Amino acid sequence: MLIYADFHIHSPFSGGTSDKIDLRKVAEGAKKKGLDVIGTGDCLHPAWQREIKKYEKNGDIEIDGVHFILTTEVEDKNRVHHLILFPDFYSVNDFKKRIAKHAKNVDYEGRPKIMIGGSEILEFALDSNALIGPAHAFTPWTSLYAYFDSMLDYYGGKPSFIELGLSADSNYADRIKELHTVPFLTNSDSHSYSPHRLGREFNRLDVEEITWERIRNAILNKKIVMNAGFPPEKGKYNRTACSSCYRQYSIEEAKKMGWKCLCGGKVKKGVRDRIDEIADFKEAHHPEDRPPYMHIIPLAEIIAEALNSNPFSSTVKKRWSQLLKIGNEISILIDIEIERIMKIAPPAVADAISAFREGRVKIIPGGGGKYGEIVIE
Repeated sequence: MLIYADFHIHSPFSGGTSDKIDLRKVAEGAKKKGLDVIGTGDCLHPAWQREIKKYEKNGDIEIDGVHFILTTEVEDKNRVHHLILFPDFYSVNDFKKRIAKHAKNVDYEGRPKIMIGGSEILEFALDSNALIGPAHAFTPWTSLYAYFDSMLDYYGGKPSFIELGLSADSNYADRIKELHTVPFLTNSDSHSYSPHRLGREFNRLDVEEITWERIRNAILNKKIVMNAGFPPEKGKYNRTACSSCYRQYSIEEAKKMGWKCLCGGKVKKGVRDRIDEIADFKEAHHPEDRPPYMHIIPLAEIIAEALNSNPFSSTVKKRWSQLLKIGNEISILIDIEIERIMKIAPPAVADAISAFREGRVKIIPGGGGKYGEIVIE
């Protein structure tokens, strides 16, 4: 059975999130997107735990056919972020006890800071029977490769997976030799229950049934049959750019200017340039068991480009809702026949979806915190 999973989201208790998030709204957004499994996010937080437990039955967490896996993101003493997946609340609470004296904000911050290093967090997570890996591993803020050159050296061992983040894909990551034995996860890191954010990156897994053990086995034994996510240029940290005005620079220009923009803002090193610095290969060397990577763009952005509108406009929302009458967003983007789409969508929208499927979408690269923009060719 092939399922779609997004393991990284957040609750209202993390910074920069909507205070209207609840688990039922997340499930509704996930169904519209086409996700079968989604992470709860922030499962160490007491109030969010209470929300999750409202839907727990015999150890399973399910709402209207959408299954949830207990997950959290934590920050360590070096500002590196880690994504952790737990089998049950016993594992969650065991991990929480292990970090208690190192995490003063664990009971009131959805993404708590733990004042220990990566090797200790890895040990605590694995001892609690959880899975762990670096979150958004290449971004210039709060990521492992932003501050360190080797994942294996930082952890002192191999993590369960690595999350690529919105500004990287398999072609980027497989230029690094130490990652060839590590499974890749592609997750949204969504701060909203909107299908525009949920599942903007996701994983296709081959499992016999939706259980923790099957999902765990699929991740650890590379039964992820497809990663899907942004073209790297679409990510908001792909290119080296100013974090204030978003002016882009070559790496040579940024170094010459002391990482200070002409506007006075701070220039942040882009994921593309960072990978060039640490890569072992000029091009990707994919291991035989690496699954294909599908570049995907949120449907609302494709509709917006077709109609020369804003992705959050009422016009785009109306067209998006009409399309969802024939299937979820993922199926509309990659599976449903264009002839069916043409019967319900304006010609410009159907043509734009065709262009997406045929690779006729140009990306104006993002950087410095600004997402890349799409242009239908």
